[in-house]
Amino acid sequence: MPTTLLSDDDLHLFNEGSHLRLYERLGAHVVEGGTAFAVWAPNARAVHVMGDWNGWNKGDHALTPRGTSGIWEGVVPGVGVGNHYKFHVVGIQGRGVDKADPFAFATELPPKTASVVADLSYRWGDSRWMKERASRDALKTPLSIYELHTGSWRRKPEEGNRSLTYRELAGPLVEYVKQLGFTHVELMPIMEHPFYGSWGYQTTGYFAPTSRQGTPQDLMVLIDQLHQAGIGVILDWVPSHFPADEHGLNNFDGTGLYEHADPRQGFHPDWKSSIFNYGRHEVRSFLLSSGLFWLDLYHADGLRCDAVASTLYLDYSRKPGEWIPNKFGGRENIEAIEFLRRLNQEVYAHFPGAQTIAEESTSWPGVSRPNYLGGLGFGFKWDMGWMHDTLAYLARDPVHRRFHHNDLTFRGLYAFHENFVLPLSHDEVVHGKGSLLQKMAGDEWQKRANLRLLFCNQWATPGKKLLFMGCEFGQEREWNHDASLDWHLTGDARHAGLQRLVADLNELYKRETAMHELDVDAAGFEWIDANDSNQSVACFLRKNKQGEPILVVLNYTPILRAGYRVGVPRGGHWRELLNSDATVYGGSGVGNYGGADANQGPFHGREHSLQLTLPPLGAVFLKPA
Repeated sequence: MPTTLLSDDDLHLFNEGSHLRLYERLGAHVVEGGTAFAVWAPNARAVHVMGDWNGWNKGDHALTPRGTSGIWEGVVPGVGVGNHYKFHVVGIQGRGVDKADPFAFATELPPKTASVVADLSYRWGDSRWMKERASRDALKTPLSIYELHTGSWRRKPEEGNRSLTYRELAGPLVEYVKQLGFTHVELMPIMEHPFYGSWGYQTTGYFAPTSRQGTPQDLMVLIDQLHQAGIGVILDWVPSHFPADEHGLNNFDGTGLYEHADPRQGFHPDWKSSIFNYGRHEVRSFLLSSGLFWLDLYHADGLRCDAVASTLYLDYSRKPGEWIPNKFGGRENIEAIEFLRRLNQEVYAHFPGAQTIAEESTSWPGVSRPNYLGGLGFGFKWDMGWMHDTLAYLARDPVHRRFHHNDLTFRGLYAFHENFVLPLSHDEVVHGKGSLLQKMAGDEWQKRANLRLLFCNQWATPGKKLLFMGCEFGQEREWNHDASLDWHLTGDARHAGLQRLVADLNELYKRETAMHELDVDAAGFEWIDANDSNQSVACFLRKNKQGEPILVVLNYTPILRAGYRVGVPRGGHWRELLNSDATVYGGSGVGNYGGADANQGPFHGREHSLQLTLPPLGAVFLKPA
């Protein structure tokens, strides 16, 4: 019977912070005659495996230390797939604690916390998707993301309001996302977490999908079916902090092992959680392996890294005296920066076509620029500034918007400094913030018109798109993770109209290269008039690589503007591609009868101009015929 899966090379790579596939070596792996266990606990006095096969006896199966590597290992005969287990770790001070396996592939159903020996074999049917993904240039192709929380997208009230399993989710989710035309879904963290209300952002199982919604294979079925339908899958991943639950990573061997021991470095004041020690080589191996694991075994197409800003700054959310400067006396977390660069380097080297996306809320330079240019190496960065400015603007009474026109135009100063994703995420519809619909100014009709305007702004603005579930049909209450979305609203024409608009915007975005080909290139955008604050109108061109334009005009007041003149680069007929005030979207039906002729002479510094009818709180998209 084999006694170890770990070679000397594995130990060397692990201890130097370069092992990328630790999930093949540490944890629990079925071997001939039993299961091989291995766990890192360098400061432990003793480590035992206990489980349902031995009545959870803490002393039956002792593991043996492997040299000076800090790893304890051993094989337990007769243990196989489905057995529950934990490590009983006796710390340096002699106190024993029962710990879940940091590398477990599956877990017990919370609130229980045992790890489960699992087999991750699965027969994938997405080879075509994976092959095509590798040749796709994400910067120049449509990327429109539907963000969802798998536990509350849809529930079964007739069965105690339970969530759908991953497998049950697959059919209706694929059909719905295809109907709306999104290119990708982004799953809020599906990694195991003890507190459901953390939405997965307090992770304990960095290699295990939450068992609340099924088995690892159930999740694979969901991803596989999305891929076969031509829909990508981005996983939200949290390499920034972890909860202090006793069964988890915190104080794992009686010392600060995965986290910094000093609370000025190792404790997060906002989330009351532990911060990874990125300077420890073995922790870097753990996190690198976790990130690559989801791309490797679950065929994920990308990782959205949560709370990147909190990892970059040593003084993040801390007062003077509550943090420790780096070796140069600065506030930058040098070890975290090195880890993020290495992570991105390895993702792009090993998984062609996969993407990393940073939720980074500061002005840190080069987040989505390559390492060789001094950047962090992410593929994309969330544009939190666009989100805050645009929502603040649309929350204002239209009579006051003329004094805040810069909220619409300020983005132009930095729009192409990064590869941006424009996010309207879950964070904007929780904790008393209200739904997107309720954030909008005005009466009921104006709120819906403003929401249509917001969506048109988002899809017309350079950058990739992200929209949280329920926003697409104008959910009226804010998101509640314990309840299903209010799907009954889609039977109301007003809500169905919003849904129809999002689908049509996605179709336009994918069909017209001018809307996506130069999303992260300044050559793809040109202001026609950024300064009409008196009428609260913005108009600009989106262009493809050949310079073919699409005109976008947005009227942010409830005033119908007839004869509004716009300079354009070409004469002839301009066809109206989309009008947010169309009756099918719930609008008043004001428009341009399908288009307009550019025969009004020079204007806005251009040789030709159009006279347009701008609908109230409406957007129009036009293209030369």
